[in-house]
Amino acid sequence: MEPLYGPIRDYAWGSRSAIALLQGRPVPSAGPEAELWLGAHPGAPASVERAGLRVSLCDLVRDEPGQWLGQRVTDRFGTRLPFLLKVLAADAPLSLQAHPDAEQARAGFAAEAGRPAGERNYSDPHHKPELLVALTPFEALCGFRDPVESAEALAAFGVPALGPVVDALRAGPSGLRTAVRTLLGWPAAERDGLLRAALASAADGPDADLARRLAIAYPGDPGVLVAMLLHHLHLVPGEAIWMPAGNLHAYLSGCGVEIMAASDNVLRGGLTPKRVDVDELLRVLRFEVLDDPVRAAQPVAPGVDCWPVPVDDFALHRVRVGAAVPEVTVALPGPRVVLCGAGSVTVDDGAGALTLASGRAAIGTASGEPLRISGDGEAYVATSGLR
Repeated sequence: MEPLYGPIRDYAWGSRSAIALLQGRPVPSAGPEAELWLGAHPGAPASVERAGLRVSLCDLVRDEPGQWLGQRVTDRFGTRLPFLLKVLAADAPLSLQAHPDAEQARAGFAAEAGRPAGERNYSDPHHKPELLVALTPFEALCGFRDPVESAEALAAFGVPALGPVVDALRAGPSGLRTAVRTLLGWPAAERDGLLRAALASAADGPDADLARRLAIAYPGDPGVLVAMLLHHLHLVPGEAIWMPAGNLHAYLSGCGVEIMAASDNVLRGGLTPKRVDVDELLRVLRFEVLDDPVRAAQPVAPGVDCWPVPVDDFALHRVRVGAAVPEVTVALPGPRVVLCGAGSVTVDDGAGALTLASGRAAIGTASGEPLRISGDGEAYVATSGLR
């Protein structure tokens, strides 16, 4: 194992304390720290040290795929690391967004060839399913809830102009597309008045409270009302959100470990100052109820659990060692990225042992040797989903 150095993205919604506290640095940080990236995505690749210099993981994977990926991963995904591990830390709501499936991503990337980067929706030809495991209490909007519940939430605002949207939702899932298209396409000149009227007449309750919070962060944004159509989740540490491609979501607050297919394709519809493309978002959305986006950890062995997902780009295991379980051996083939989530752990892949403090990461080659993890702490092990 060797140290892996990940860049921290400074998006405006990021926390000034969560990642710093995880890594034992002073708080508040100088600016927002939104995401720690631990992968080989060209947008912000992690690095390792060679002869005193930092070398991009992208370059190592490209030049030495047999060593870093192994034959099975290379045969399936080519000479690229198929997953991206992150620490996400939100102090303000992220955009209302969804990600394309594999076919949509390939078609969208090809269709936008030649466009300037700032005018593109697709930065790569890959899908982006994702799993987020809460490190702290975590709040999120994820997937469409029962549209009848959504209809009652909007009706409670008491705004006659929302009547057609309420009626569409009362018809069931078939009305979801109409509701989202109508709300996100609301005439720009009328949006402020619509939201003011809705918030002024809303009764107290969870939906109205959420709408008021979002309206303060994004005044005049119709995404405030679209948020009423989604599951409003409060995770405790260790619970996870599974977000398949095509599902509308917005993370609101908290810190978590996130793993995803190695893509940065995001279709935004609201709750953001960034570029939105409502038509393209509507094209990729799945207008169906997401029954239960919350995943509980599944035990694998003493001290080891995971959150199974139906993709082969990635898998995530959590290893907890200490007095009760002082050492764990896990056989996870292919490339391995290990993040210490708490305490201190020592990771040995047969080529060398490395001790990681909280918030620090390591990478091991695709040697096939089992990982031995010991110490007193918690580690997250990211691999491909191929077995």
